[in-house]
Amino acid sequence: MSTLEELRRLALQHSTKQKTVTPIARFEFLRQAMATELVPVLYVPVLCLVLQGAKRVLIGDTVLKYKEGEYFVAAIEVPALGQIAEASSDRPYLAINFYLDPAIIASVLLETPSVAEASVACGFAVNSADPHLLDAWRRMSDLLNRPEEISVLAPLIEREIIFRLLNGPQGALLQQIANSNSRLSRIRTSMAWIREKYNSSIGVEDLARVAGMSVSVFHKHFKAVTTLSPIQYQKQIRLHEARRRMLVLQDDIASAAFFVGYESVSQFSREYRRLFGASPAKDSKRLRSISSPDVLASGD
Repeated sequence: MSTLEELRRLALQHSTKQKTVTPIARFEFLRQAMATELVPVLYVPVLCLVLQGAKRVLIGDTVLKYKEGEYFVAAIEVPALGQIAEASSDRPYLAINFYLDPAIIASVLLETPSVAEASVACGFAVNSADPHLLDAWRRMSDLLNRPEEISVLAPLIEREIIFRLLNGPQGALLQQIANSNSRLSRIRTSMAWIREKYNSSIGVEDLARVAGMSVSVFHKHFKAVTTLSPIQYQKQIRLHEARRRMLVLQDDIASAAFFVGYESVSQFSREYRRLFGASPAKDSKRLRSISSPDVLASGD
């Protein structure tokens, strides 16, 4: 049995629903028995390894597709559209989500002097997992059959996974997550500021000051990292929050629109339809018919 086949077996054994949180910190299984439509998600720094099937992600103007044996890594908090592209009841989509901890990445970096410093343009990427990385994931997943070993061995295997990622094609991306003075880290600081003040009027000059950059440099790097302009990013954050409020808090359309910063319900409805593919009323009705609306969850 290959390493990937063993990982599929473990995922099927331990996953019980679309998203199964495990006793291992920041580690979860994803399982989907059918292909889906494009669904809005808000990514956080995460690594997603596909074990079976395929996924498609649209971030700004960028389209990424990754399949079994490949992983997607996001180093930023960015709105996206995700779609399970290949899945069936006989061969469900299976994947592992592992949320990245900057402190652990920084700790491994300190003990890995062979990793050269490098800059990075974009905040996300797709690559194939090499045999060593797959084997580390297999050993991590197998700990679920020996829960008494998790507290001791899981942190060690996590460090191995981070080590192998740092020495892989996306090592520079992980370095940027850990380095608080990196360009990506400063862009993430401005993104956090937008998410905190999403329902207020925000000037690009203020965001550039938060990031410690000139306006022109900030705008260039923000677009490179996220594929969105700062205004587009704020707009998507607003629409995601309005959607959550209508579903979870039962806000009406006007209340949700005004709360997230829109002055015109008609403009809100137009932009909502453009992002989510349906009017606020139709979309909310559809979401309420879903018993477990994972469409609003972060991550993959």
